[in-house]
Amino acid sequence: MTVKLWLRAETKPNEHRSALTPSVCEHLIKKGYVINVERSTEKSTERFFSDAEYEKVGCQLVEPGSWKTAPKEFFIVGLKELPENDESPLEHRHIFFAHCFKHQRGWQDLIKRFHVGGGELYDLEFLNDDQGRRVAAFGYYAGFAGSAVGIDVWCHQQLGFLKMEASSFPPINPFKDEEALIAHIKAKFESVSAKNGGVKFPKVHVMGALGRCGSGAVDFARKAGIPEENIIKWDMAETAVGGPFPVILESDIFVNCIYLSKPIPPFLSVETLKQGGKLSVVVDVSCDTSNPHNPLPFCDKNTTFDSPTYRIHKGSGENDALDIITIDHLPTLLPRESSDRFSNDLLSTFEKLENIQNERVWQDALKLFRDKVKEAGF
Repeated sequence: MTVKLWLRAETKPNEHRSALTPSVCEHLIKKGYVINVERSTEKSTERFFSDAEYEKVGCQLVEPGSWKTAPKEFFIVGLKELPENDESPLEHRHIFFAHCFKHQRGWQDLIKRFHVGGGELYDLEFLNDDQGRRVAAFGYYAGFAGSAVGIDVWCHQQLGFLKMEASSFPPINPFKDEEALIAHIKAKFESVSAKNGGVKFPKVHVMGALGRCGSGAVDFARKAGIPEENIIKWDMAETAVGGPFPVILESDIFVNCIYLSKPIPPFLSVETLKQGGKLSVVVDVSCDTSNPHNPLPFCDKNTTFDSPTYRIHKGSGENDALDIITIDHLPTLLPRESSDRFSNDLLSTFEKLENIQNERVWQDALKLFRDKVKEAGF
């Protein structure tokens, strides 16, 4: 069969990545795929890749939001969630990160839209290979960017903003590449050193350091110049006894990079925070803010690139401020590099759409969706 893909324009503010890059589209078109790409016209959601780049490789440009009336044979491809204020039935086969299979807030409402419309969901988070490993993930750059933002916020605190009543970290804009992001943080370190009269680096504690996400967080800390002894790397072995773990309070920055697949004791509880310590920044890259088993229960709301942090207080001391970062699409801080890696990893799986009925990766994703429809009571 001829596979037809419809790449929709993203609607999540400050989302600049793409599930399908122009180079991957070119490869699929040469195989006979038909690809329509919605124009990216809104500044706050503008793709890093221009419309002209897609048109040049043979994609047909169409208007934003026109996927709703696309012929039913098209797969609707995107990255992030659909707008929450839309309750219309979903009639197509959709491929995107729906964030609804782990009982996140509003999960049944989205499942109902598919059920009523007769559509199907192939969630990008649950496309797995024969070994059960995800075929493509943004994990590495999520950790990389999360570590960067956490360190940036810490530097901001050191420059005089820790004792303020409320967090005042400014909006974040994407960087053109890794080198620009690293240079930005190194310049912040220089400012902190100048203010303190000498070099000062934070102690960064990465949870889930052996995974994709955690390795990205560790890599950024190293590339930014933080000494190895200041990077605390924990994974399953260190957490086997179960939390909470008060020792985390001895670090300046805590970066949570785990993939939550089952209930676990909290890494830090509200009561644990009352013990004080140095900890002044928490980056919840995993972003399970609406998951009932969130191992950081005080990280209970999402932040954004426009408003990156919110502040809570561990106790009553003047240095007890704790700035929380819970941005759920951190890789868009480096939109080109993160999209290139993800889309290229996804390519071989998209090539299998030609024989979707017999390809386990797609059929397993469809079965999971149907199981969730039943679980939601439809």
